[in-house]
Amino acid sequence: MERKKFNKNSNPKRKAGSYKKAPLRKPSGKKSDNNPHTKANDGKIRLNKYLANAGICSRREADTLISSGAVSVNGKVITEMGFKVAPTDKVNFGGETIRSEKKVYLLMNKPKDFITTVDDPFGRRTVLQLLGKLKERVYPVGRLDRATTGLLMLTNDGDLTKKLTHPKFGVKKIYHVTLEKNVKENHLQHLLDGFELEDGFTQADVCRYVGDGRDKKQVGIELHSGKNRIIRRMFEHLGYTVIKLDRVYFAGLTKKDLARGQWRFLTQKEVNMLQMNSNKD
Repeated sequence: MERKKFNKNSNPKRKAGSYKKAPLRKPSGKKSDNNPHTKANDGKIRLNKYLANAGICSRREADTLISSGAVSVNGKVITEMGFKVAPTDKVNFGGETIRSEKKVYLLMNKPKDFITTVDDPFGRRTVLQLLGKLKERVYPVGRLDRATTGLLMLTNDGDLTKKLTHPKFGVKKIYHVTLEKNVKENHLQHLLDGFELEDGFTQADVCRYVGDGRDKKQVGIELHSGKNRIIRRMFEHLGYTVIKLDRVYFAGLTKKDLARGQWRFLTQKEVNMLQMNSNKD
């Protein structure tokens, strides 16, 4: 049988650039409204961000609430991460309907005998009662005990609240402390060196007499710790009783032009400063 010879001229080489790509086909089926990778112009945002915007918690904490089944949307419990909600959706948490409000930031000069909680089962006065008929629902950033006065920030920005109260961000706080007796100089050094309390080691960043130092019952103390009643417990450990405790500085904010019991909105410059500082890792 005769073998057929291959004729190279019968299959000419393809010219460069002659290849054409086949047209891309559009994927079939409708895209999911809750695909977290799909951008939409319908005003939808992630459920965790919605909760944070409402001041309930930070976005990370919201993820935990969602995964535990504590949040429902339009009557249906949602546990899916990345789930998105529209402005018209009804979001429910803790038996209440949550509304995503515009973020507001307030600074208060807290008076004595007010507690820093949203409400109190014993009927004691809360700092929220000082705000009057504020449209947005805000929450205290950290706590000042009932007898402590001074700077207290309130906001519905859950993410910023988390950062301002988390120890790793080291938010600077300064207090003016009045004691029942003169504070010994070696005890000021003891506060700086630090010591063990029942809940662990603690120390002041800065500690000195107020003003010219003539009144040794007046002490200024700077620290980053947010532990409960930490300053009172530190002085009690050294044998002193705190008569007055006033926070005069918080995260770059001061009491300038803010009378006791009064509050004001933060300026945009102040908000930007807080957000910039809290983003430093």
